[in-house]
Amino acid sequence: MKLKKLSLNLLPGRMAVCRFDPAAPIPDWINASGFYSVTRTAAELTIVCSEALPGPDTICERGWRCFNVRGTFDFSEIGIISSLARPLAENRVSIFVLSTFDTDYIMVKETDLAKAVDVLTAAGHRVGSVDG
Repeated sequence: MKLKKLSLNLLPGRMAVCRFDPAAPIPDWINASGFYSVTRTAAELTIVCSEALPGPDTICERGWRCFNVRGTFDFSEIGIISSLARPLAENRVSIFVLSTFDTDYIMVKETDLAKAVDVLTAAGHRVGSVDG
């Protein structure tokens, strides 16, 4: 399968992926985050948010940087995440993926950010800042 060539924006700031008890309430501080994602399953509550928000006692993996895929994609489109994940995996860059109704987000550790940009660019993707 030929990989799609995509345009991505690097969002400002660092993100955290936080784990809570599955019955825990969603913290009030989440509303202070401009970008966040909440996922609840029977096993856990996961919140992705600005790393500045969770307290020191919160179980978090901090230091993530987030790209959003520019554009709106139909649910029938195939290979969006694969076109990003494959070159990153081949270059040993770990990712965390989020999807919304309209588009996808891919996060890499800040320590891998420069490598991720180089890999994505070499794969034919365009990477810009949140400003375009």
